[in-house]
Amino acid sequence: MNTRHDTPVPDTTSLVAELRMNDTWNSRAVSELIRSKCRFGETPAFLFVGKKEADLLREHLAEVFGAESVATLHQTYYMGLEVVEIGCDSFLFTAGRKVVRTLQDPIARRPAWRDRETEAMWQLRI
Repeated sequence: MNTRHDTPVPDTTSLVAELRMNDTWNSRAVSELIRSKCRFGETPAFLFVGKKEADLLREHLAEVFGAESVATLHQTYYMGLEVVEIGCDSFLFTAGRKVVRTLQDPIARRPAWRDRETEAMWQLRI
């Protein structure tokens, strides 16, 4: 069952839309918006879209994946951001915070495991 979830967050009366779409989805403009909000290894986590932008995004994704694949945007990610439909006519806003953890991950800093006996057999000694 595909239902549209009208989420009242964010408050569209106090926030101004960051981007306006015309008659087609503008991937380049969305990409530039996301890049402009990336700082110090942090990126936005959510893409809030109004009804107009949700329809344009569905059309855009349907060209590649087929209309049956994008009947709803629930649990859909676009350019790494979770898409959230909100209950207003037209709105596009990126928000939230997602931290890139490649260098902070303790597993990434763990040294490679080596077997000393096996490695010693393969060392060339001069």
